[in-house]
Amino acid sequence: MMSKHSTGQKIGYARVSSSGQSLDVQIDKLKETGCEKIYQEKISGTDQNRPKLLECLDYVRAGDTLIVTKLDRIARSVLHLKQIADQLEKKKVDLVVLDQKIDTTTSQGKLMFNMLSAFAEFENDLRKERQADGIKKALENGIKFGRPGKVDSHLVIGVKSYINKGVKVSKT
Repeated sequence: MMSKHSTGQKIGYARVSSSGQSLDVQIDKLKETGCEKIYQEKISGTDQNRPKLLECLDYVRAGDTLIVTKLDRIARSVLHLKQIADQLEKKKVDLVVLDQKIDTTTSQGKLMFNMLSAFAEFENDLRKERQADGIKKALENGIKFGRPGKVDSHLVIGVKSYINKGVKVSKT
């Protein structure tokens, strides 16, 4: 499924959330569709200032087709997805999402695009709620998050005893 209107390049964008994940499956799919250039990065989808995405959106020209494997690879909120879609539309760039079979040059593709973007945001919100519930439960069970403090109780007691004796304590 590829737009019949495209006259330019096929440009791919691949993203995973963490450095431990592999981009190989996405890149293989993008190459199979004939992408001439593929932008790739390992960064959270919630970060709207992804350098390679911004570079990609700047690079595409009228007649090009931007291809991603899944909708959530390009954006994690309906608002951000809409901003990207508007930017692409202004530049006369088609958007194709392979796994969801979306092609924004068709009426059905636009409808599917809008519906799936709403579901993607809903799913992301549910994930955040589950994560917040898990953190709350962990805190209730006494689990501490973050780095251990540099100051322990023995150091505090020692410093207080020096202060009580009138000894000046420096910061170092």
